[in-house]
Amino acid sequence: KSRKMADPAADSSPKLGTDKHQDETTSKKKLCVKAAKEHSIPKDLNKVLENKVMETVLDLSYIKLSVLEIMCSGDADREGIVSKSVSSHSDLIPGVYEGGLKIWECTFDLMDYFSEAEIEFTNKTVLDLGCGAGLLGIVALRGKADRVHFQDYNSTVIDEITLPNVVANCNNEDRRMGSGKDRKASKLPSKRARKAESSPDMLNRCRFFSGEWSQVSQLLLSSNKPFSKYDIILTSETIYNPDYYSALHDTLAELLDKNGHVYLASKVHYFGVGGGVYLFEKFIEKKNVFRTSMVKTIDQGLQRCIMEIAFK
Repeated sequence: KSRKMADPAADSSPKLGTDKHQDETTSKKKLCVKAAKEHSIPKDLNKVLENKVMETVLDLSYIKLSVLEIMCSGDADREGIVSKSVSSHSDLIPGVYEGGLKIWECTFDLMDYFSEAEIEFTNKTVLDLGCGAGLLGIVALRGKADRVHFQDYNSTVIDEITLPNVVANCNNEDRRMGSGKDRKASKLPSKRARKAESSPDMLNRCRFFSGEWSQVSQLLLSSNKPFSKYDIILTSETIYNPDYYSALHDTLAELLDKNGHVYLASKVHYFGVGGGVYLFEKFIEKKNVFRTSMVKTIDQGLQRCIMEIAFK
């Protein structure tokens, strides 16, 4: 049952933590209210990529997790999520670590859909919710989105994975993403750490947040900084736990523009965790705030779907 490392082709449901920090009822407890924090972009971008080894997939660079796990200790992992995830062989430790160290396959499903459906990001305000590696937001950024915000539950994920990935990918805005068919061919590991050559303009369009969804919403809506609601919210594999549905639904309702759209990618069912796309669809129907549409179904491996959500 060893945990698969950040494998873009991984086809698995998340494994819950089973170490001494957890008990069998942890996954049924209410979502932990983890305070929200905005992460500043360091002035020295080379330090962001210091000691980072990158791999590429679909012309996007991302942190090589196996190297990160070796390097990430002490102050770089103040939450202890890397060590806890490794020691417990788990993808999820509810209320502690919520899967952001791994790139989940539905991320690539959604990226393929952007191309197929010709989703337009130009001049849009975009939120990558539960961003992990941040690949969805990076695609939007390269698609000339006006603003892209990245949110993950864990601050370590933002500092050590999301922000470095954004910096590494902002050096060429006009490169286009390949299709899913090119995925294996394009997965080429770098032999050395990359230097930062990012466009300041692109980074100036980004903000980074960690914390529980409701807390991030509160931070954004109460901030002195200018804030307008999002035209597009992107989220992948965030509905694995039904205990989180209320917080996710309320966050979408609070942050989405009245004419905005949510694109959500998910497995039909998450074995061992209990959530899934149809269960979340029923939850939304009961709330009677949003309308939903299943815009794509993928039958390879575990069945997966892409759902579009908008206000009624």
